[in-house]
Amino acid sequence: MQNVKQELLDREAAARMGGGERRIDVQHAKGKLTARERLDVLLDEGSFEEWDMLVEHRNSDFGMEEQKIPGDGVVTGYGHINGRLVFVFSHDFTVFGGGLSEAHAEKICKIMDQAMKVGAPVIGLNDSGGARIQEGVASLGGYAEIFQRNVLASGVIPQLSLIMGPCAGGAVYSPAMTDFIFMVRDSSYMFVTGPDVVKTVTQEVVSPEELGGASIHNSKSGVADLGLDNDIETLLMTRQFFGYLPSNNTERPPVRPTSDPIDREEPSLDTLIPSDPAKPYDIREVIMKVADEGEFFETQPDYAKNIVVGYIRMQGSTVGVVANQPLVLAGTLDIDSSKKAARFVRFCDAFNIPILTLVDVPGFMPGTVQEYGGIIKHGAKLLYAYAECTVPKVTLITRKAYGGAYDVMASKHLRGDVNLAWPSAEIAVMGAKGAVEIIFRKDIGDADKIAARTEEYQQKFATPFVAASRGYIDAVIEPRTTRAKICRSLEMLADKQLENPWRKHGNIPL
Repeated sequence: MQNVKQELLDREAAARMGGGERRIDVQHAKGKLTARERLDVLLDEGSFEEWDMLVEHRNSDFGMEEQKIPGDGVVTGYGHINGRLVFVFSHDFTVFGGGLSEAHAEKICKIMDQAMKVGAPVIGLNDSGGARIQEGVASLGGYAEIFQRNVLASGVIPQLSLIMGPCAGGAVYSPAMTDFIFMVRDSSYMFVTGPDVVKTVTQEVVSPEELGGASIHNSKSGVADLGLDNDIETLLMTRQFFGYLPSNNTERPPVRPTSDPIDREEPSLDTLIPSDPAKPYDIREVIMKVADEGEFFETQPDYAKNIVVGYIRMQGSTVGVVANQPLVLAGTLDIDSSKKAARFVRFCDAFNIPILTLVDVPGFMPGTVQEYGGIIKHGAKLLYAYAECTVPKVTLITRKAYGGAYDVMASKHLRGDVNLAWPSAEIAVMGAKGAVEIIFRKDIGDADKIAARTEEYQQKFATPFVAASRGYIDAVIEPRTTRAKICRSLEMLADKQLENPWRKHGNIPL
């Protein structure tokens, strides 16, 4: 018995050492933590329960039978973040470069299956060179098994991916199907084909960072949701973010006690909107001034900046925010902003998170670049997402709500529950000047007539009152009272029940 105990201790010690002291030192020299060190930071102290610590690969080709390390390059199990259950897997780059083998994939699939059974989120810490070449198709099959579980878990449990090193080839598709991707700047990258293949096929010379680094995926491609400076910041930010999310699609997000009064007024909002309709302002100011304690967790802040998405709390409960940003492209909707907001709305709807929509949109971005790029279909994604959405929807029009973009941004016609407007709201088919030049094109040469007609159109249509008279706006409110109105609306909607007709699934315009 004593020999068996000693053997267990020896095997466990070997698993904890991963690829050995030398490889651990190399990992540290790159400014990266090891797989286990990352879990120590991410999870509550002492909460991690490891599974399959002694699993080894079963490959005997290319001398692999002589290279077996307990754990086989990935640490899996479950633990807690702020007392809440979460399942985790963490690639160990010190073992075969974190390469995925059949046994490695089976470990990940096991914790994903268990997470689905008990209704708990999964967080993957990615730091892997990709498929283990020595195993060939068995490794590829392992990836496909993980992909299948990503799809089945989508909309059922939250899935988060932390890219903390390389993630290339087939490995990128699992994170791509998860709900959120956080990347570490200067030490992580994602791409389907690496720089060498790119050079061979296209003669293009590009570095890994330029091809798929954190800055690229956070600002250009929109693949990632946040870029952080190092492992520690990424893990701590994940802990913070986790507090906004429910554990599964049958639960509501956790409630955090707050001392911020519901009826707190913000007089500064009364003067936020510039008198010049062409002058911008920062919509984040509205978001932070209505949120509990002014806290706002923004996602994708560097991508499609003409729309802002993220999470706040109102009366302690999580609320998703979608807001046009007048500071960038005047807040117009384009291809990238439509996709960004649509995916965010669908996540909130899947996980019982109410949505607050702040509207200041002059329309969709015109031009051949947008039309050739498919703005019709991409814009329809946002329309589809809002129309399908059944969670509580509160909409506030702060200034412009023009044309089809008015409809798309959670209007009353798309089952908006509470639709509010500030007195500065302009709800119309288009701006007064453009409208008059179309309606009265015969008078374009007469400046006085055009000015008079423009003023007439402005008074009649570029206000919230026509929409309010038709019931499309439930109330025109003083800006300073915005927090109270939103809080009370969400309180009223807390037990909202709405179901869409049964279907296998809709056919969203992809």
